[in-house]
Amino acid sequence: MAFHSLEQICRLCREENKSFYRVVLEDDLKEREVSEEESHRRMNGIWQAMCQAAADYDPSLKSSSGLSGCDGGKAERYFASGDSLCGDFIGEVVTCAIQMGESNACMRRIVAAPTAGSCGVLPAVLIPCHRRFGLEDRQIEEALYVAAGIGQVIASRAFIAGALGGCQAEIGSASAMAAGALVYIKGGGEEQICDAAAIAIKALLGLVCDPVSGLVEVPCVKRNVIGAVGAMTAADQALAGIHSFIPADQVIDAMREVGEKMDVSLKETGLGGLAATPKAQSLR
Repeated sequence: MAFHSLEQICRLCREENKSFYRVVLEDDLKEREVSEEESHRRMNGIWQAMCQAAADYDPSLKSSSGLSGCDGGKAERYFASGDSLCGDFIGEVVTCAIQMGESNACMRRIVAAPTAGSCGVLPAVLIPCHRRFGLEDRQIEEALYVAAGIGQVIASRAFIAGALGGCQAEIGSASAMAAGALVYIKGGGEEQICDAAAIAIKALLGLVCDPVSGLVEVPCVKRNVIGAVGAMTAADQALAGIHSFIPADQVIDAMREVGEKMDVSLKETGLGGLAATPKAQSLR
């Protein structure tokens, strides 16, 4: 993709009277020199892989390290009891995020969105929405193009890897992508999509990457939950007409600045933060 700013996408939306999804799609067609049918077929393959990953979750599996696994089953049973604080819908989001993160840790097939460590965020919001709102696969595909456009701009202006920018670059980016996708699904325009992305990133700005024992398990799996639930609240704020005081592109630039200033021990090295706690050190 050729986009270096979300404002560039929004400007094309206004000038050509096209949706955010359409602008991103047409850029993909041009860049990869494929038909619209082929592009959608590939995106549908990504969506089906997410759905299959959720369906294939095994609550009895634990990772080879023993640090993660089985919590997705606990969450599913708890929310099924009907006695949760969050309720059924948020419960589905929380459960899916945990299960997808654990599947990654257990070496199951997942979709990196945008990374393996943040693979639970997008499916955790899209799969429950697909079920609850009776959406067609095509609608989800369009939302995934929106997410892809946001992710591409973040990757261009900042980073999506924890080793470069901390966990704000992974879960933060995934949360922004999910928030924008949700706004699109609910009929929001390009400005609301950008507001949602900005609000989501701001909520996670400065989040460090401090994996225990250097593995993408603790605290990574549970951070997928925060990214997914945060995406939903960011989307609702934008849909309510609440604007991000700082424009989305400037929020992304701020994330880059924070990541560049972050100490190396807090960028996926497993040397600082939670990874440096006595409990974590005892596991090494």
